[in-house]
Amino acid sequence: MQTAVETASKEQSRSLMTPALFAAFAILAAGAVVYSQTLAFHWDEGFHILTAYLIHLGKRPYLDFFFPQTPLNAYWNAAWLGIFGHSWRAVHAVAALTTVASVVLIAQYLYTLFPDRRWQPAAAFAALALFGLHSLVWDYGTISQAYALCLVLVVAAFRATVAATGRPKAGMSALAGMLAGAAACSSLLTAAAFPVLLVWMWLNNRAGSRWLKAAAFVAGALVPCLPVVVLFVQGPHNVVFDILKYHSIYRRVEWSGATAHDIGIVTDWVNGSQSLLLVLLAAAGLAFGRKAGFDPPRQAEFRLCLWLVLAIGVQNLFAHPTFPQYYIFLIPFLTVLGTIGFYVLSVRLMDHDRPRIPVILVVVIAALCLGNSIYDDRDTYTWRDLERVAAKVKQVTPKGAALLAPEQLYLLAQWPVPPGMEHDDAHKLELGPAESARLHIVPKAEVDRQIKAGDYPTMVSCDDDRTSEVAGFNVYVQKADFGECTVLWQLTKKAVPK
Repeated sequence: MQTAVETASKEQSRSLMTPALFAAFAILAAGAVVYSQTLAFHWDEGFHILTAYLIHLGKRPYLDFFFPQTPLNAYWNAAWLGIFGHSWRAVHAVAALTTVASVVLIAQYLYTLFPDRRWQPAAAFAALALFGLHSLVWDYGTISQAYALCLVLVVAAFRATVAATGRPKAGMSALAGMLAGAAACSSLLTAAAFPVLLVWMWLNNRAGSRWLKAAAFVAGALVPCLPVVVLFVQGPHNVVFDILKYHSIYRRVEWSGATAHDIGIVTDWVNGSQSLLLVLLAAAGLAFGRKAGFDPPRQAEFRLCLWLVLAIGVQNLFAHPTFPQYYIFLIPFLTVLGTIGFYVLSVRLMDHDRPRIPVILVVVIAALCLGNSIYDDRDTYTWRDLERVAAKVKQVTPKGAALLAPEQLYLLAQWPVPPGMEHDDAHKLELGPAESARLHIVPKAEVDRQIKAGDYPTMVSCDDDRTSEVAGFNVYVQKADFGECTVLWQLTKKAVPK
């Protein structure tokens, strides 16, 4: 009788956790969307969203303007701009929901991982806490850069690869390759996932021809690369420079401390409570996972997560300079391992039959860490601040006049982009007149000459050093400060073009 009562109590506990799980993910989605419309902002997303806008207007990356990224995310954003209008808000909202979808994919995978039904909702809650509430995911998975799209693609590729090993036909293998290829064609930061998934599928194939599946995987990966192929055929020199040569040779130009910066970034995870917790739980999962009762195929999947973490991590270590957000793609796979560690430690330290207490602890800890991160970033610039700058630009700039501004302002003001101004960081390159013209790059010296010549009746600078430098040119009479940005307009008599 006691056993029946205990069993009924455990089933009731599980039935209560399941609706709570759905509610938690609904809250996560709502919170991510709200964050995307309010605080989500990074200066580097400017050229990404501007590229999407230019594609929507009919221009081609590489061939018509400089764009040092693979293009799929830009076309993805351009599609949403076409559907919802020329606004950053729609792009951010889609990014937030896409990121939440990647969290759901990992949570659902972990939910089905555990044979003990009592721990299925608990595992999904752990995924929500470790992955969905990670500050990096909120900061970079809610903006127009490729992080959101790449997260869902690389996680879906992982899920498809795992499923493909047990299927005799090659359809799932082709889908896995297509997803992995799409991730790399959205950002090369995920490129290392492709060979890892392919080799793992080959070694762990349990049904059908591994040769056929491998061929299908590679063939599937070629499909999302078609836009790059088409652009390469039309302009091979520009495509190779923008995607490969710029990153391998020119990206660190005018960055004398890049190596020290990289070392600091790679070791900084120790100072981050969320990342440290995730890594420690993942280490526990690797150390004690074999004792958790998972069968050999599942153990192989855990090793795949480890290899994805190592491969993507090492690749992005050599991006030079590297940045914390480059390692966002490690989080879903560390979450799988970390959830195993969470399970093992919870069983050892607490009541095996009552997962609610450890679940509440890990969710509360993750939520507090995220809240602290958001609180610390409360004074950062936002898109709404830039909208005020754009309104001022439209007020003071003569209709049809040239505007020199950060990339975001061209979208917000719906203003034509002067040739060569599509990517602010490209001005540091000194390649010679012919090569610069071929690649649609305007060196900083030429930009300065144009400013002094009065070619831009209005200029916006969001860098204090640059603002002071331009002030020394004595070109503009009027200025207005908007936090980090300064609007300069009304040319002096000597700067008015004859």
